[in-house]
Amino acid sequence: MTCIEMDVQTYLSRIGFCGPAEPSLEVLRSVHTSHLLSVPFENLTIHSGGRVQLDLPRLYDKIVKQHRGGFCYENNGLFSWLLRQLGFQVTMLSGQVKNVIMHCYGPPFDHLIVMVTLNGQHWLCDVGFGSQGFSTPLSLDTTGPQEQGHRVYRIRKDRGGMIFLELQREENRGVDGEWAEIYKFTLEPRVLEDFEEMCQYHQSSPCSIFFCKSFCTMLKPGGRLTYIGRRLISTTFPTEGTGGEVETTTRELKDEEIPDILAQQFGIVLSSPLIPKDETITPPPVMY
Repeated sequence: MTCIEMDVQTYLSRIGFCGPAEPSLEVLRSVHTSHLLSVPFENLTIHSGGRVQLDLPRLYDKIVKQHRGGFCYENNGLFSWLLRQLGFQVTMLSGQVKNVIMHCYGPPFDHLIVMVTLNGQHWLCDVGFGSQGFSTPLSLDTTGPQEQGHRVYRIRKDRGGMIFLELQREENRGVDGEWAEIYKFTLEPRVLEDFEEMCQYHQSSPCSIFFCKSFCTMLKPGGRLTYIGRRLISTTFPTEGTGGEVETTTRELKDEEIPDILAQQFGIVLSSPLIPKDETITPPPVMY
């Protein structure tokens, strides 16, 4: 494709980040949250006649210039480039997401995540996940509970070197609370090209949510907004006004309403018509 100039300041403007951009923990936390509040986690390219290609200039053009989002390989792949340009020490990692329905993990390279090493400390970053994702980087140097709003996360490590990201399903009850595994990973360094085969798999396999369901979701101040298939789901995080509970409302959509919803709520205008999809995911032939 035509050479695209990738500009850090334009990228920072795209995610609404202002201020000095030195490699500090404060900046890392700020750009991470800003990214989640500005760039949707979405797979609409797959359902509007396109194909995702793991080429950084293409990803920059899509996310920054076209004001789109992407799935993990796109969002975290481009985010890792931004962090490197800001002076952070960045390592791409391969994750395997736990399927909450079939209780098995995806294959290796199922998910792309990012580790930042800063002043001898290690931080997990992920701006390419859905509703269970964390809003600011998590410390990889502690196995204790890490609170983020109404959510509590922890990092658990086994003797074989596998690391598990876990979420507590209830209020923080410490190590004795009910913990659910989200994904697992190792600290073996990876490069973007390592994920190309799984990127193609997720665009064509009936065992993948990305192929079976058209969706777009984004963190909002105080909640989350999600389009999936022919539904719009609004989630409000716990406040005194909600009685300390998560509130969810679902609106059924007609096909002709969806383009306006994407434009008005997510800032996305597709160049080709979207074919809404919400099919049942086929169980994978191989369990991990």
